[in-house]
This record gives sequence, C-alpha cells and structure tokens, in this order.
Amino acid sequence: MTSAAHGAMLRTARGGLAWGGVPYQGTAGSSLMQPTTLPARTAQPAGAPSHPYQLLDGWVHSRLADTSLGLSPIALALAHADWAWHLATSPGRQLLLAQRARELGLQAWSGSMTPAAHTPDTPDAPDAPADRPEHDLRFDDDGWQHWPYRAWKEGFKAAEAWWREAAAVEGMSAHHRHMVDFFARQGLDALSPANGALTNPAAVQAAMDSGGLSWLKGGQRLALDLLQAWPRLMAPPGAAPHRATALAPLPFAVGKDVAVTPGKVVHRNQLFELIQYLPTTAQVHAEPLLVVPSCIMKYYILDLSPANSMVRYLVGQGYTVFMMSWRNPDAGDRGLGMQDYLQRGVMQAMAVVMAQARAPRIHALGYCLGGTFLAIAAAMMARARRLTAAGSPPPRRRGDDLRPDVLPELASVTLLAAQTDFSEPGELGVFIDDDQLKTLRASMARKGFLSGREMAATFQFLNSRDLVWTRNTRRYLLGIDEVGSDMMSWNADATRLPERMHNEYLASLFLDDALAEGHYRCGSEGVALRDIDMPLLVVATQRDHVSPWRSVYKIHLLTDTDTTFVLTAGGHNAGIVSEPGHRGRSYQMAHTPRGQGWTDPDAWLAEAPLHPGSWWPAMAAWLAQHSSGLRKPPAIARTKVLGDAPGSYVMVRYAD
Repeated sequence: MTSAAHGAMLRTARGGLAWGGVPYQGTAGSSLMQPTTLPARTAQPAGAPSHPYQLLDGWVHSRLADTSLGLSPIALALAHADWAWHLATSPGRQLLLAQRARELGLQAWSGSMTPAAHTPDTPDAPDAPADRPEHDLRFDDDGWQHWPYRAWKEGFKAAEAWWREAAAVEGMSAHHRHMVDFFARQGLDALSPANGALTNPAAVQAAMDSGGLSWLKGGQRLALDLLQAWPRLMAPPGAAPHRATALAPLPFAVGKDVAVTPGKVVHRNQLFELIQYLPTTAQVHAEPLLVVPSCIMKYYILDLSPANSMVRYLVGQGYTVFMMSWRNPDAGDRGLGMQDYLQRGVMQAMAVVMAQARAPRIHALGYCLGGTFLAIAAAMMARARRLTAAGSPPPRRRGDDLRPDVLPELASVTLLAAQTDFSEPGELGVFIDDDQLKTLRASMARKGFLSGREMAATFQFLNSRDLVWTRNTRRYLLGIDEVGSDMMSWNADATRLPERMHNEYLASLFLDDALAEGHYRCGSEGVALRDIDMPLLVVATQRDHVSPWRSVYKIHLLTDTDTTFVLTAGGHNAGIVSEPGHRGRSYQMAHTPRGQGWTDPDAWLAEAPLHPGSWWPAMAAWLAQHSSGLRKPPAIARTKVLGDAPGSYVMVRYAD
C-alpha cells in the first residue's frame, strides 16, 4: 500500500471511545468487528499556528533551534542565567568551591605522583550493587597508571568532581540544575584526555606497535565518515535527504539475520501489523501473550538473532506469542494522536488476539513506551469491566467498543522498562520543558513528524560517553575494526513519530505527569492506574538512561495490585535483551502482594534477593503461574494469513 493511501486511510473521523473513533459493524457479542468506510478528516494537529504572526514566530524559533542543534536557546540561556545569578550572589558558595578546587587539585597531584595498582571492576558482576558509581571504561588501559597519563587522568577526574558540586547552587530550580549538570558533563566528556591521539596511552601504544598504521587507518575512517555525512550536515533545514546518504543496507538484514522467528501476519490496519508466531511445542499455555513494543523503535529488538530472541525463547516455553509491528509513519500521519495508538492500536490488537486464539483471557507485555500504552489500556479495561460487573456500565456512545464482550480479560500485565510516573524521567528530563517543547513543535510542524535521525541523535546525546566518545576512540585513535552486532544494526533502523502523538506524549505525560497525577484522559474517559487489578510483572534495568529504575518502581505508588518487581543488570536495551547464558547477568526480584503497603526503593534494593543469570526464566515461570493450564496450539486459519513474518511494516525505512 502506498504512503498516500495510508495517509488517506488515517485521515478518518475520530469520536467515541472505540479505536480512535472508528465505528464497527457486527453483533453485540462478536469478538472481532470489521471497520466501515469513514469520511475524511483534516490532519491539522492540535495547537497548529492559525495566524500569520504565529507562523512568523514558528519560523524564527525553528531557525534559532537550528543554530543550537535542535535545542531551545531560550531554555539553555535561562538555565545558565539561573546558575550564574545564584552563584554570583552566593559568596560563601564561591569560597567553598574555591576551597574544593584547591583540595581536589592537591588530591589529583598526590594521586598522580603515587601510582596505584590497576584493578578494574566488572560492571555486570553478579555481586555488584545496583547503584554503585558507573565504571568508566575510558580509563581501563594499564597505561593510565603511568606518568604523564595518570596526571592527566587524575586532573580530569578532579575537574569532573568539581563541576558536579559547582552545578548545584542553592536556590536554582531542579530542572535548571539538572540541565547545567548535564551539559557540563557533556562538555567535560568532549575534553577527556581519552579523546586525544597523544594523551591516550592506548592510542600511543597502538601507533608504536603498528608503526603509525593505526592512526593512518583511523584517519582514513574519519575522512570517509565526514565525506558521507557532509551532504546531510550542509543541507538546509527541512531539505530532502541527499542520495548519497539515502539508505545504506543494514548490517543484519531484517527477515534474514534478525526477526527470523517463524510466524504469520494475521491482521493489518493503518497503525500496525499483528504477527502470530508458529508453535514449537506440542501443547501451549491456554492464555496467549500479546507483545506491545514501543513505536519509538522497531519491534524486533525482542526478536533479534535466534540466540538472543525473547520471542523465540517464549515460544519455546509453550506460549502462543503475538507481536505488534507498528507502521513507520509519514507526513500524512501527522494528525495521529495518543488516542489512536491506544484504541486503534493496543486495544484492537487485544480484540484480534482474543478472536484469533479463541481465548477470553490473554497475557499482555509492553516494552518502553509500549508498556506505558499497555498500562493505560489495562486501567481503562479494568474500569469498564468493573463498572459492567456492578451493573452500571460506562455511558455508551456510537462506535464505543470498550466492552468486556469485545475485549479479552487480562490474565497478567508485564511492563519492561516502562514509565508510568514521569516526575523523575532521568536524562530525558533535560529536554522537556515549555521552551524545549515549543522549539520541537516548530521543528516538527515543517515535516509532520519527528525523524528517526533526530530521535537517534537524542539517545546518543543521553549516553554520549559510550555511544560517541568511546566508539570514536576505538574507531579513529586505535584503528580497531568495529565488530557489528544485531543490536547495533537494530539501533540504526530508526523510526519516526507522528507530530501530534509526539506532542501529546511529551506534553501530557512528561511535562504534566498527567497519568501519575490522575488527570490523563483518553477521549472523554479519565484514566486512573489504581483501577488496574490484574497481576503485574514490572522489569527495570540498573543503568537505564531512558527509564530510570527508581522512576519505574513508582508504579507501586500508583497501583494496589499483586506486583512482582525485577531489577536486572544492564541498560535500557541490553538489560532487557538478557538471554540465558549471557555472561555477567544478574537480577533482583521480589513480590509485593495487594494491600501490603509502600516499600521505598532503597529498602527494596537492600532486601530483594539477588539471582545470577538471565531473568527470562523467571518471567516465563511467572507467566505460567498466572496461566490456567495447557491446550493444543490454536490453528491459524489460512484465510487470516496476510503474509509471513516479519511482515511489511517493519521493512519501511526513511533516510531522515
């Protein structure tokens, strides 16, 4: 189907509490109803400029953002002014910082003169506490223990420590303090001695061992990378991608190297395809499992190579797995909002799974933003089912199919690295305030979407030490060939987000924290996570820059249901893709029954048992515990098959 056809299909009327307002035909008791043809609706996003003066303002703001790498120069200036004025009017703080500079300088000098034995820690050791200081891989080489490299390293570490204290001045807003600290760290990371050809002992040693060939090889790579990036860097804002940078093949081909678990596409609408994976066991658990990935990423992060595919693992454990594959949007989809993704996406997928597997109860698993979507849908469904059981169902409207006879009962909900409270969003909070969102809206208004390249750059910025500087050191200074991996290939397969949906997501969830504070609405319905009454398995990761584990843990405050919390080693992606046999993995796991009350995260961390190895077997056992038995695998009707997995939507890529 062409992009124009998709855009026309998606510019449909919104109304009621059905799948984004899509009216359906069918009997009241039917488990899956067919959408009818709808009149077109405008794709004008909420808050779009309607006056020429607003258009002029938007143009100016977007030009300013282009000069500051997409960030709001106003937000940056306000944060700097907040810090500078409070520091300027705090002579006591200035004296204290001067004293700390002297102390840290003396410590650095003393440390550089007395080399210590090099004893690097192992970041993912099973006995490693979850919140110890992060291991700095930049200074792992033994050469950093010798003069003059040790002096440069100790001086740099002293500067880092001083700036951590200098960024926090009493009286500053928490957001501005976070911004100053974040950008100070970004600047220091760029100035690290590990980034210099002559100040990095590993780079110097590699050059001596190779007769300078490592530097020559790295310089050639740098020149080639700059040559490939030059057309994009020089292109005016909003220009079409240059042919030379259009689309390079992925190192791991989708459907050949990754996303190869056998399955069939059994449903397709304007938002997603639904894949049903083929069984590999004689019997399966009675409740199928619907996986809701994040629309910020391609779904196959959960179906990488066969050795580390969560989907393949769960199928092998006897689960009938269904996977949503979100469509990669184009400019015609700019009017798609959160309500569309919730109702025409997640809830419609649930209805299809119930019909396809002939199962009145299902398990549901959501990852990242998909987990946030799933938590909202679960709360809405639990409320509707409770009101219906009490004899006072919610008011019916035309096209409203949020009913227990249309949607399945959720036997359990699993949330992977998914936030529901956004008051402490971690490093992403640096980019979320009114000025930043205003700048972002002006940028997206030109295109109708947030490009995958912009999103990837944001995530690189969040962890620039590992994703930018450490990588550049190996590539350009050491001349080491990169060993490709399926996850790196997946990371390069970027996706877009529709303008309206991204605006609503950032404004309502991040900026207003509406879901946690109880004033989030889907259509005309209020959403309260307290309505969730099914068992929860909530998984967080120790070093998550996107969904900090303490923020994920706050779901204990927002719900009062049977909850099992898992804290696993690794980051946002690597901690989730933690297959059995992965070296150095470990996790903590503890159960909180309904009505037990609040346990603060530090107490949980101290008390939860530590287990070596992958957490996947624990998840499979937990799902089995909340299943009702075994049965023969549900057959896939030939008339329902639209194609083989991985489907067509996952193949859509854009050069921007």
